[in-house]
Formats: sequence, C-alpha cells, structure tokens
Amino acid sequence: MKLNRASLQEILFEKADLYNRPTFIEADPISIPHLFTTSADIEIAGFLTATIAWGQRKSLIQNARELMRRMDFAPYDFIVHHTYKERVRFGSFVHRTFNGEDAQFFLERLQKLFLKHHSLEPLFYSETRAVFDGIAQFRRAFLSDDAPARHGKHVANPASGSAAKRINMFLRWMVRNDKRGVDFGIWKTLRPADLQIPLDVHSGRVARKLGLLERTQDDWRAVEELTAALRTFDAADPVRFDYALFGMGVNERSNFSEPR
Repeated sequence: MKLNRASLQEILFEKADLYNRPTFIEADPISIPHLFTTSADIEIAGFLTATIAWGQRKSLIQNARELMRRMDFAPYDFIVHHTYKERVRFGSFVHRTFNGEDAQFFLERLQKLFLKHHSLEPLFYSETRAVFDGIAQFRRAFLSDDAPARHGKHVANPASGSAAKRINMFLRWMVRNDKRGVDFGIWKTLRPADLQIPLDVHSGRVARKLGLLERTQDDWRAVEELTAALRTFDAADPVRFDYALFGMGVNERSNFSEPR
C-alpha cells in the first residue's frame, strides 16, 4: 500500500479518532480497570489485566474479571491487606501459561511494592525518561534477585529484544489523558511523548502495509522504529496512533491481510 505523507496522515488521524472512543472499551482489556474509580484500584486492575493480555480477548477479559472477583472487586484493599491464606485462593487460577503460582507471586510482589511505594509509578520513572530504562528498573524491583525463572517470563524484558507490548499498553493506559474517556492519565511523571507503541501482530501488520515499519520482527527495535515514525505525525503523543493501527488490524482485517 503506497501512500503519500498527506494521505497517511489523514488515515492515522481519522482512524485514531474513530477507535479512541468509549465504545472501544467494552471489548478491550481496558474494560477491567474501567470497573473502578480510584487511582490505586485502576492501577492494580490495569497492571494485572495487562499482565495476562494475550490470546483471545474475550477469554482474557473473563479471566481478568475473575482475578478481580477473587479480590472481592477491591484490588487495592486486597493487595495491601491480604494474608497468605487469602492469597492461596488464587492457586487454581489459570490464563494460558499464567497459572496460580504466578498469580500468587504477583500478588505478593504487588503487596510489598505498594506498601513501600504506594504506587508502581515511581518504579517506571527514570531520569532519562526512556521507557526502555523504566521497564528495566521496574523489572529489577518487581522480580528481585530470588524470583523463580517462570515468573520472569511474565514481565517483558526489552533488553532481551521483547517488544514489551503488554507493559507498553499498561503505560499507555496510565499516562495518556486526552479527555476521550479511554485511557486514564493518572500518572504524571511520564509524558505521552515518552511512551512507546504497544506493538503486536495486528498493529505490526498494519504498520508495514502503510509503510511505517520496515523491520520484519515484532521486537523492541521494531517498537522504536515504529514509534519514531509516528512521532513525525505527533511528537507530543505518538501512541495515540495505537488506536488507529490496532483498530484497523482487528476490525479491518480484509484490508491488511497478508498476501497468499
């Protein structure tokens, strides 16, 4: 698909406007943190939902809601006050490769971090404002030195090439605040300009069709390449176009399918 810059800009802004609306929420994982109104509840629900956000969307939304149910739909209160015995109720939880053992570890780590920092926000902030550095900093704090290897695979590591789609999506939820009613914008130490695109198979396919991305792998180098391209259209908020790319990839597949 060969487009001149003016046509490409028109498509990106038009589709971002089309999909960045409250009607987007119901069928998206962001619907889970939207069950809550306080910042702490939104943050915890968002982090846990983003952690398991792969696979069929209906299934992951159901399973994320099940996590909230087991926390009595009071995620912050549960995280800071729960006991070991209460954490055991998550032993039977499973979403694809994220199982009850992982869930219990994540709840334990969240409790320690929230009791100390009251939020995950300071753990993602680095002086460089680079998301790459922020994720590395968060990963060290969350996993510590004694975390079993199986838990580490559920916290993306861009230093190993991961696109970190789920963490970048979580950061989009927490940082962007464009008054459209989808993203929350409850974190202030990072700016929308700092964010990196939550790259997945859908957004990557569309980005390549539009000529925004040349790299064939969906890895961190591709994330940086695509985000840099999107910054040329909106340097202050490049990730707004995640709505355009993902929306077209999921809802307009016939236009962006791979050639047979």
